[in-house]
Amino acid sequence: MLSDPNYAGNIIVSLANLPEFLRTPILKKRLIEFFSMSLSDKLEIVNNALQAGPTIPFDKFAKLFKTWLQILCTLSEEQRMIMFTTYINEIIENPQKIILFNLDGILEVYLSLNQVEKDVISKSVKKITDILDDNKKKRLLLTIPNRAKVELGI
Repeated sequence: MLSDPNYAGNIIVSLANLPEFLRTPILKKRLIEFFSMSLSDKLEIVNNALQAGPTIPFDKFAKLFKTWLQILCTLSEEQRMIMFTTYINEIIENPQKIILFNLDGILEVYLSLNQVEKDVISKSVKKITDILDDNKKKRLLLTIPNRAKVELGI
């Protein structure tokens, strides 16, 4: 259904090319839709996003990623937990999917958020990592650069 020519990936690439005043409301609508999807559709969206991300020029990806984080900060803790848990579990199971990402650049995008936004994001990520079993936590921590662990408090 959604993966016919990487539907989510195409949306991500298109969103990355939009100016902020268009990107933000469209991305927010897509994020809200995510929470009403079945688990298999959520996983497909996450997989497609992880595939598409490294194919986007980093300057455009950074704008999109920052907008995504800022929108997530406006959603409920439960919604952030669902979103981050879906991504984190996929990364734990398939750590090779983030190899092509500019992780230092992604950290810089996170650091460019205001302090309230950084606190909201780090609180959610920390909550998820705290409930992971030891094996999953170890696998996740192996994929995260040390500076990011410090900044996120994990």
